[in-house]
Amino acid sequence: MVLRGYVPTSEETLQTLAALRLQSLNSDFSTHAPFPRLEELFPPHVLHARLPAPRHRPPTKCRGARLRAGLLASGLWGQALAKQRAERDQRLRGRLREEGASTMAAIVEKWKLLQGMGRPEAMAAYVALVREWPGFGSTLFDVDLRASPVGAGSQRLWLGIGAKAVSLYKPGEPEPLDSFCYGRISSFGASDSSTFRLSVEDRDLLFETSQVDEIAQLLNTYLTSAGARQLPRPLELATSPPAPAAPPQGLCPTAGPWQRRPPVGSFRS
Repeated sequence: MVLRGYVPTSEETLQTLAALRLQSLNSDFSTHAPFPRLEELFPPHVLHARLPAPRHRPPTKCRGARLRAGLLASGLWGQALAKQRAERDQRLRGRLREEGASTMAAIVEKWKLLQGMGRPEAMAAYVALVREWPGFGSTLFDVDLRASPVGAGSQRLWLGIGAKAVSLYKPGEPEPLDSFCYGRISSFGASDSSTFRLSVEDRDLLFETSQVDEIAQLLNTYLTSAGARQLPRPLELATSPPAPAAPPQGLCPTAGPWQRRPPVGSFRS
């Protein structure tokens, strides 16, 4: 989850996590220690985010339009564009290598500071740092929340399935946009092979996702382990659905908004 970007935190913390992983794998720093690839220690998307966005130059009026038409007809113009793209890609790859080398150097410096830390201690420190995120323990899925049943517009979100609640996150944000304890969920299931439906009290949420079955199985597992009543899937609802049962003790004490305990700590910036 860390490498895939599913733990929203600062680059400094990500570097510390990478250093703890190196300490766990190789013990104290040594120039002879085997080095994993950077993408096995640090989220690649963070490095890519540092690269400049490609510029789209607007078309400009030019008195040489006739010349360009001639070049295009002969294929020279297309060759010139291909050369420009190749040069641009080469510059971006060079910049990416520089950013990667700089990040690895920072990780190694943090690794050197961990000298004498044993593997169990390094693993415990790693987990303790990740646990500072309030969503720790949830499984995150990339979904598109449909704005309406007819599919007019959608919003890319993370759907977090935890032991006590289902949460919606804006990608990269540590705090959820909304959370629902299982006592508020009246039904769930697949509307079709790529649409997952979650009914929360008087709301129906439709998610476009390629992991419909995985989400449904995980939700069912948490409900079963909590001793909750198995609820019907949306496509199997009767014309007069039964009244919701009282939520299991400890899952959702009231039918009101989900009561989330304040986090013990937060990621250090």
